[in-house]
This record gives sequence, structure tokens and C-alpha cells, in this order.
Amino acid sequence: MQRSLNALLVVSLICIPAAVAPADEGAFRPPAVPLVTHDPYFSVWSFHDRLTDGWSTHWTGAAHAMCSLIRIDGKPFRIAGPAPTKVPAMEQVGCVVWPTRTIYTFEADGVRVELTFTSPLLADDLDILSRPVTYITWNVRSLDDRKRNVELYLDCSAEWAVNTGGQIVNATRIKGADLSIVRVGTTEQPVLARAGDDLRIDWGYLYLATERGEGTDDVIAAHDVARAGFADTGRLPDADDARMPRAANDAYPFLATAFALGAVGAEPVERYTMVAYDDIWSIEYMQRRLRPYWRRKGATATPLLADAARDYAALMKRCAAFDEKLMMDLRARGGEPFARLAALSYRQCIAAHKLAADFDGSPMMFSKENFSNGCIGTVDVIYPAAPLFLLFNTELLKAQLTPLLAYAGSARWPHPFAPHDLGTYPLANGQKYGGGEDSTENQMPVEECGNMLLMLTAIAHIEGNADYALKYWPTVTQWAEYLRDKGLDPENQLCTDDFAGHLAHNANLSLKAILGLGGYSRLCEMAGKADMAAVYRKEAEAMAGEWQKLAADGDHYRLAFDKPGTWSQKYNLVWDCVLGLNLFPKAIAATEIAYYKTKQNRYGLPLDSRPMYTKLDWVLWTAAIAEQRADFDALVAPVYAFANETPDRVPLTDWYDTDTGRCVGFRARPVIGGVFMPMLTDAKLWKRWQVHAK
Repeated sequence: MQRSLNALLVVSLICIPAAVAPADEGAFRPPAVPLVTHDPYFSVWSFHDRLTDGWSTHWTGAAHAMCSLIRIDGKPFRIAGPAPTKVPAMEQVGCVVWPTRTIYTFEADGVRVELTFTSPLLADDLDILSRPVTYITWNVRSLDDRKRNVELYLDCSAEWAVNTGGQIVNATRIKGADLSIVRVGTTEQPVLARAGDDLRIDWGYLYLATERGEGTDDVIAAHDVARAGFADTGRLPDADDARMPRAANDAYPFLATAFALGAVGAEPVERYTMVAYDDIWSIEYMQRRLRPYWRRKGATATPLLADAARDYAALMKRCAAFDEKLMMDLRARGGEPFARLAALSYRQCIAAHKLAADFDGSPMMFSKENFSNGCIGTVDVIYPAAPLFLLFNTELLKAQLTPLLAYAGSARWPHPFAPHDLGTYPLANGQKYGGGEDSTENQMPVEECGNMLLMLTAIAHIEGNADYALKYWPTVTQWAEYLRDKGLDPENQLCTDDFAGHLAHNANLSLKAILGLGGYSRLCEMAGKADMAAVYRKEAEAMAGEWQKLAADGDHYRLAFDKPGTWSQKYNLVWDCVLGLNLFPKAIAATEIAYYKTKQNRYGLPLDSRPMYTKLDWVLWTAAIAEQRADFDALVAPVYAFANETPDRVPLTDWYDTDTGRCVGFRARPVIGGVFMPMLTDAKLWKRWQVHAK
């Protein structure tokens, strides 16, 4: 139980307590606010109610300081960061998290500022999705008829480009035709040199790029010099700091940009800058290095930034339209609380993955088990995150499964069941978890076979054909045979909820196996293999009938077949609806939902009848099997309350205590994409999005 032990060992690091201010009526206070979100290394958040209350941080909690200042008629205010302390904070009057944007609103001295962080993670466009560029936009206007002189400032520290503050960095300027570009990176450049969980990147380069223009300036400087100088005079130092290279924590060198807007009236004035990270090499897969997807045709950082600047106006419109349409559909499916949870989950899920390019340029996408054990390409992490990718673009889910299917079909993988992972991020060189390639100890055989078959069936269901599964048919068939033989009454083993320990006769795991077998029957049918489809359908139906007898416990169904008086969330049952398998009577879901409503705590439905913790993603899957909107709302409302009230200010955790609202472990994990599962139970909704997928 390596993953469980690691998770428990880092609880003290994961949960950062802070006082929770009462939220305004109708307002949503995320536990952490996404700012710059692209991949497991380039993922920066605010852990505070106000952007000026503390430094922005990497999702691990390491400081990735960013400061923004404004001068109004010569008077300075802070709008991001807690320093310079002598400069007062501008009043923050709003913070709204959209799927691709975070918008802060500030007011002071008759001026309103909207500060927007846009990470254009548009899943239907892999070229845009893979660009590691976030736009930071200021929209400034006067609140009355009086014009005011306005100046803006932003900086990002060299901490963004190191794993530890003592690492030596060098900052330089880069030539750009229409852009002023400064960058910073380590002198050592240890590309893909270390693997693990609580790590930051220390190779590649952080860029700050701004369009050239009158009143625009940038500089490489020490933190105290540039900030204090701008606050006092509105000017940056005349020359770059020449004391390079030096440690990232030696007077904290950073990249800064400033804008003199001149007189600003009621008509809004807008400026933007771009923060980007070029990792050059992203992933090592089976001993060969993979480029980031955006580099697959030979692109480098300078043309990347030029393209991003060219596309700025169009992408702002696309992101706003995407956000508004998605929020409308989310509200239609599950109301405002559900929509806000999904909006907060969107960037977190995608940013826990890296989109790389195979040798032929095809996409390969790798997840990371953030603050879990650092595994890469974990099947039972891809599985709960899959609803987001199934909804928006099945190509992205296939890009995650392809490396696993190739590995499982190779001579490297000796077991008759599906692997658990591909290694430790960012090195995908073979399974590390449990017995790995060497033994069956602490493997998840039924779990991972069921996961793979259900995801392959879901892809076929949405695409209308089984072409993708057919590429790997011998391996897929082997897993179906394993579930047929081992799935009905699972032996003592782990499931994806491995922190709960081994469990024999697991009723929810059995559900997964039966539905996975039913999924394989559907794949056979779609592939024109009618005889095989009939055989496996009959097997699945027989197992489903037996399951009902083994799991029944009066007014609910058991946690384990041999444990009367127990219960568990049967979240895997949702696939019976999503895929239209119809292996189980609808009365089972209705019975379970009625029982769950009697077991809820302040912050939601526990995972099962053991400890009072839950998994946020699974609660949303469970809510998705509710046929009545009132039942759905009853299950989702406490989860929303948890996100709004938890004292632990970290990117949304999926493992928390339903009594206290404290995180038990995990943060910023990809599994939060499971929040989108309710969208897949409404065919009209998911078809609205699939028509746009490329």
C-alpha cells in the first residue's frame, strides 16, 4: 500500500489550515484559486481569500511568487502578493472562477481593475491546449467621469524555474520581433533527471513576454529594487541586474513588466502580458524522451510566444464563449453548486496531465498522481478523470490509454491483467506500484481490467465504433477473460480506493467487473463479432443476477458480500446508465440513493460504512445515478459546502473527512475530472460537446 502510506505521511504537508471567512450570500470561496495552470510542473495557485493575502504558490505549496502593483495618480496599491508591505492592498471586491479563466476585481480611489488569468485549455484544439502560455490581463476604468493616471506592474520570481531555492539560475533577454521577452532558468538544466511527487521543475525556462509599445517596459531585477522603485516612481530600473548567475533565493531575481496607461476614464483600457514555460523535453517513455506536443513540428519558445500574441484577441473570445456555454449546460444539468464545482475542477484536472508527442507526432498524454505517490499514467487515476475527456474530446482519453495499451501488449508486461501505472512522473519506463512487473503482490487486477474495458467501451459509445479497441484486441480480450473468471467475487485485493486497504468480496469492485464484461460484449457487437457478443452478454447477465443475491442487505446493498450490516457507494453502477448496458434493474440505484440520504454527514456521503472520509469524485458519480433532481441536489450540496468551507487551503482535494471538512490526503489530482460524470448521463448534453471535438 505504497500510495496509501505516502498519502498519510504527507498529510501534515497537504493540509494548510487557515481561518475561513464567512462567504457572502451566493458567493463561492474556492479552497484554492487557479491562476496559471498547464501541467504538473507549470501549475500556480492562490491559497488565499484575497490575492494580496499571500504569495502565489505551486500546487505543492512551494512559493512561486508573483506581484502586481497599480499606481493611481501616483498612489501605489497591491493587487497581487503581500509585498511591498508599505504599499496598501487594493480592495478586492470579486473573484470568479470560470473553466478557463479566473477573474479578480479590485476597486480603490475611483478606479476598478479586473485582473484576469486565462489558461486557454480548449480540449477540442490540441495545438492550443498544449501551449504552455497563460495570459494575464488588466482591464482598467474609472468609476466616474474623472480621468486618472494609471500605471501597472507585474513580476514573477525565478522560483518558478527551480525545485529548491538554492539552485543557481541565469536570467537573460530573448529577441522577438514584436515582443519584449525575458526568461530565467537553471544553469545546470538537469533535464528529466529526477522523478517523484513533491517536486518542481528545474529544467527549461520561464518566460515573460509583452507586446512592444509606448509606455511598456520590462526588466530583470532583484525583488526589492524593482517593486519599491515602481511603487515610488512608476519606473523600472534603467538596466537589468547583471549579477548573474546566482541562486533563486539570493535577493530573489525575477522578471518584471510595467505599463504606463496614461489618463484612464470610463472607457476601459486593457493591457496584457504572457507567462510561459518551455520544458524542451517533457516525458521519458520506455527510455525515450518525448517533446511537448506543441514542439512536435520543431517549434521553439520565440515563435510560440509570437503565435500566442497573434491569437490573443481570438482566444479571449473563444475562452469566454466556451466558459459561458459550459456553465449554462452545467447549470441545466445540476444547478449552480454543481456548475461551480465543475468550473473549479476543469483546469485542475487538465493541469495534472502533460500532453506530449510520440515520435510520429501523435498525442500521448500522461497524468500525475499529485500528492499521492507521484505515479505516471495510473489506470485507476485515468478512470475517475475520464468523464472530462469523454465529454470534451475522446482523442485526449485515447492519448492517455495508448501508452498503457502498448506497454501491456509488450513482452515487458508478464501479467494477465492490466497494469496499474507506467512509472513515476515524469519517467514512464514501466510500472513501479505494488509488485510492478515482478510479482502479483499489491496489484489491482480486477480494478484495472474493469477500468480499461469500461473506458474503451465509453470511447466506442461516444465515437460510434470500436475501431480504437480493435487495435489492441488480443490484450482487451485477455482482460475480459480475466474478469469473467475472477470478477464476480473478487479475492482479497486492492481497488482504486487503496487507502482503505485490502478487501475481499468487494461488492462495488464486483459491479465494475460485471459492467466491464458487459462493455466488452458491446465492443464485440460493434466490431461485428456477434457470437462473442452474445456469449459475453450472457455471462454478464448471469453475474449481474448473482450479484443481486450476494450483495442484498435489506434496504441497501453491502460493502462486501460476506459483511452484513455494511454499505458502500456503488459509484461504478453509473456506467450501466451511461453506456446503456441495462444489466441491473433501475430499482437497485433507487434503493441505494434512498439509503445514502440517511447516511450523509455535514460535508457529504462517506465512501462506505468504515471511516467517515469520502472521495469527492465518487460522490458525483453516485449522484449521477439519481433519477430525481432533488436526490441529485441532496448529494451534491454537502460537497459544495465542503469546497466552500474547508479550512484547508489547497487545490481541491478528492479525499476529505465528511464531518470536519478537513482534507485527509491528496490535492490537485487529475481525478477531479470525475466531477463531470453527471454530464455523461444526459445524451443531449454530451452530444452538444462532442460535435466540436477534433
